[in-house]
Amino acid sequence: MIATRDTRAATIAADFPILAQTTSRGKRLAFLDSAASSQKPQAVIDALVHYYTHDNANIHRGVYELATRATDAFEGARAKVARFINAAEPAEIVWTRNSTEAINLVSFTWGVTNLKPGDVILTTELEHHSNLVPWQLLAAKTGAELRYITVDAHGVHELGDLDEKLRGVKLLAFTDVSNTLGTIAPVKMLVDAAHAVGAVVLVDGSQSVPHMKVDVRALDIDFFVASGHKMCGPTGIGFLYGKRSLLEAMPPFLTGGDMIREVGYEKTSFNELPWKFEAGTSNIADAVGLGAAVDYLEAVGMDWIAEHERSLTAYALDSMEPLVARGLAIYGPKDRAKRSGVISFNFADIHAHDMASILDTEGVCVRAGHHCTMPLMDKMGWPATARASFYLYNTEQDVDQLIFGLEKAATVFKL
Repeated sequence: MIATRDTRAATIAADFPILAQTTSRGKRLAFLDSAASSQKPQAVIDALVHYYTHDNANIHRGVYELATRATDAFEGARAKVARFINAAEPAEIVWTRNSTEAINLVSFTWGVTNLKPGDVILTTELEHHSNLVPWQLLAAKTGAELRYITVDAHGVHELGDLDEKLRGVKLLAFTDVSNTLGTIAPVKMLVDAAHAVGAVVLVDGSQSVPHMKVDVRALDIDFFVASGHKMCGPTGIGFLYGKRSLLEAMPPFLTGGDMIREVGYEKTSFNELPWKFEAGTSNIADAVGLGAAVDYLEAVGMDWIAEHERSLTAYALDSMEPLVARGLAIYGPKDRAKRSGVISFNFADIHAHDMASILDTEGVCVRAGHHCTMPLMDKMGWPATARASFYLYNTEQDVDQLIFGLEKAATVFKL
């Protein structure tokens, strides 16, 4: 069964033209940095080329055939994303540049409108800066208190005092999968607990929606954000999901063209959902590309992707284990059921950047640094980590290359 999954992954990898190349050192490319940005299948590249070659026109305004095709493709992509996460309707999907912009949209609209001194914003110690800095600024602007759910030494949420942490909370914002440690949050439990005290919940799904099935209605999530470039789509496109009742009550984020209904010299009325949040000419081509990415992921099957990554992560952890005796430190939850396909590590006293450079000589692409989680790194006492992350196109051969590179580093540094 494992061999069958690996064989299919190798077939999938052939859909991604960038993975066919060798490095300047003549090494096979083993791309293990999908948590930062995934590669793109030919189907997505073709969709972008087709749009620019055949359908390029501005949307919503033109009545000529080209503009109609562009509008249909743009709004069709929105409908695909809505279906992908089981939103109630396409109007609950707002196009943004990425998760960061989507979070800021909520902060500047819902947050500024609804929070006041004495209210509490609750987040976790695992958050990417994009789901932390906006809340710091919002707290300073509104007088709200910013509070944290702590994590233990393995990055697992400490929830024994959750009831206390939730007192006074008006907004709970958390990542459902950590980009640094791969920790999978107990989403439904946290959402239900927050709703029980009347709080609104924003989930950063940047590291979940590319890798597993997400149902925003079953989870009863209020706001959900994701970036297209992490889910086989283009860069520069992402989305905010929001329940209609919340989005309708929120003021616009940016103003200008397309988000208006009527403009006079004295006053303006705004467009209906979702367009009141989409000022100016949208990123039409990349939205179409993200729609193609959704088609691709659905054709592969999200359940298959999740199971393949679980299997590959287990293979990687088992393969790395013998190096622990030589100083390899593997971070993240010990319970493999609570972790995703992200493995952060350090090897003895080799700096993470040096580690990444050595792996690069073997064609292995990993990220090194603080992964935009500096407060978490400070808490854990790590100046940096190296991070390998897996996706649907990775195989056991990629893991074997990683292990070979780690063994090479052990030899170079005489470990």
